[in-house]
Amino acid sequence: MRICHASILALCTALAFNCSSPADPARHAAKGDLVKGSYIAYQDSLVDCWNIMISDDNHKIIAMQNLLQELMATSGGNAEQLERFAEQLDQLRRIRYTQNSMANSDVIEEYDFATTSLVQELVALAESRTDFGHNLNLQKLVDEIRLADERVNNYRAEYDEIVSKYNHFIALNKPYLRDISRDSLKQKHLFQMVSVE
Repeated sequence: MRICHASILALCTALAFNCSSPADPARHAAKGDLVKGSYIAYQDSLVDCWNIMISDDNHKIIAMQNLLQELMATSGGNAEQLERFAEQLDQLRRIRYTQNSMANSDVIEEYDFATTSLVQELVALAESRTDFGHNLNLQKLVDEIRLADERVNNYRAEYDEIVSKYNHFIALNKPYLRDISRDSLKQKHLFQMVSVE
């Protein structure tokens, strides 16, 4: 994701060579081409960052499923409790935010609360097992879940940074992007507000 971010910054720097409206039509057309190229680079970076973030979240969900299966196979808890965890885990992907649903912060809060609660309960159950200290598979799965969970804020901060710069870029360059559909030029939603320099 850092590579994507670096390429965007390089393109934005190139755009800064002349932000005023040039009198020369050829220069105006060249600026328009440069703006469109930067717009495409922003779009690609947003897709890449989003996909990496979701892929890591999927990895965490898979690790939780594997941990739950391990606990079920080795009688790591009562069957009713484990079944409840399985239902909660199935629900996570259904309630996960999308780039559009992020407009409602309650969607993100609900997903975060459900995920955090389930992670804490599953990890606590695994660690309460008497054989946890000797079961390398359980330890590995708990570590995978914890690491993926810790990365969430980093991924969101990087995504927000690119979205913030993209939104600023769109606001400044709309005249050069007239032939791009209005829906594509809408401001993207942030996980949280970040300042734009």
